[in-house]
Amino acid sequence: MTDTALIDAAMQSKAWPFQEAQRLAKRLPQGKPGGVLFETGYGPSGLPHIGTFQEVLRTTLVRRAYETLTGQPTRLVAFSDDMDGLRKVPDNVPNKALLDANLGKPLSRIPDPFEKFESFAAHNNAMLRDFLDRFGFEYEFVSSSDCYNSGRFDDALRGVLTNFQAILDIMLPTLGEERRKTYSPVMPVSPTTGAVLQVPVEVVDAAAGVIRFTDEDGSVVEQSALGGMAKCQWKVDWAMRWVALGVDYEMYGKDLTDSGIQSGKIARVLGGHKPEGLIYELFLDARGEKISKSKGNGLSIEEWLQYGSPESLGHYIFANPKSAKQLHAGVIPKAVDDYWQFRAAIPGQEIDKRLGNPVWHLLRANQRHEGVDAPGQGEALPVPFSLLLNLVGVLGAGATREAVWSYLGNYVEDADPAAHPALDALVDKALAFNRDFVAPTLAKRAPAGGEVGALQALDAALEAADPATSAEDLQTIVYEIGKIEEFGFESLRDWFKALYETLLGSEQGPRMGSFIALYGIAPTRQLIAKALAKA
Repeated sequence: MTDTALIDAAMQSKAWPFQEAQRLAKRLPQGKPGGVLFETGYGPSGLPHIGTFQEVLRTTLVRRAYETLTGQPTRLVAFSDDMDGLRKVPDNVPNKALLDANLGKPLSRIPDPFEKFESFAAHNNAMLRDFLDRFGFEYEFVSSSDCYNSGRFDDALRGVLTNFQAILDIMLPTLGEERRKTYSPVMPVSPTTGAVLQVPVEVVDAAAGVIRFTDEDGSVVEQSALGGMAKCQWKVDWAMRWVALGVDYEMYGKDLTDSGIQSGKIARVLGGHKPEGLIYELFLDARGEKISKSKGNGLSIEEWLQYGSPESLGHYIFANPKSAKQLHAGVIPKAVDDYWQFRAAIPGQEIDKRLGNPVWHLLRANQRHEGVDAPGQGEALPVPFSLLLNLVGVLGAGATREAVWSYLGNYVEDADPAAHPALDALVDKALAFNRDFVAPTLAKRAPAGGEVGALQALDAALEAADPATSAEDLQTIVYEIGKIEEFGFESLRDWFKALYETLLGSEQGPRMGSFIALYGIAPTRQLIAKALAKA
């Protein structure tokens, strides 16, 4: 595949990362000096979470698509808004009294309640960097405090002060009556308490950066807003950051739609522009309700990785960013299998299909995956995760890694964990998923009516079958029995449902031929015998 063919296909691709990249390329077809800048934001008042991951991943996917499309260099900044004042003490930290005593102060100027870093922000920033490094993302870390304190934002802050009234004209109509009384585009840091103040501000000298305000003790203070002595309100801060850093692309959630509109207007007032970007939908819980940190109805990164792979999480997040997704443990098994199905398909796909394959994009998303089209990238998982779960479920209390691998020997050549590391990792996850979600729900019912005769016929057919019979041939045997009229199944679906409910204890299940080949003919006959004993 030539570079020209790849670029031509990218220009025509309907995959959403390429659609986003095409819009950005219209604005910056030749890139810009220093590289086109992509940005993601993070509020360090809490630990990184699945929302942080999805935003960095999706932004990276667009970044790589733009590079493919244009050949131009890019950069990704992970920005931490650690100059923000602490408004509330988080529930999941020690030494809450320490934070309570420092409410209102910038996160970077509050002691670390974990007593590991120089500040609370430094602790959470370190967690962010560890988090992103864990997934191999390529990025530059930039903190708000460093930008304010070092003077990197000073010129942009002067721009805010120079255009103070114009920014007020944008913001005040969007605020309630009470909020208008105290709103200022710039929030000074109190020289007496160190808190970030929500008070009216008067611009004394925009060029010099001097402002006037009333401090918490009632005194009138005149001081510089530069060098970390003030920070901008959220929407103003976002716009100023875009202009000061030269951000070209940033996506954000639907809940920030209004913020994006107002910040875009402010960016134009400051002489810049709103970056290109995608507004994505938010995650929902299993009942379709919005995920809330306070409710705890979401799914954390750690929980997903306990039951599924990082790649499966990326695959689940990839699809339809403008559509809401339910985020709960029940979606994990399918996400794992879907990832591996798409991965196995890559080598045989034409270029247009390949660029629409989610895994093609995911394999380019971090530093660990290079040469997406190289031999080996079409690797298939020897056993689907769903089938692995069925095996573990049938093994019940006897399900261990060793037991699972002993059965895998019926199905996988060279059934050695060292030879199949991806499968081996999923064995542990299948055991955990079965323990926490499957085993408590399994309930095998007794066969009834024609099901009894059908199971007896299946048992007889398996008794006569060669132990080495292939999964496909076993599937044919099962099919043929389900078609026998005397057993009374209206459809093959009813037959398979009966097998799942009587042998596996669930309403849904795997291809029975594959399951029998994996579990073994003799053990399957034992399952049938136990089921028939209940009839």
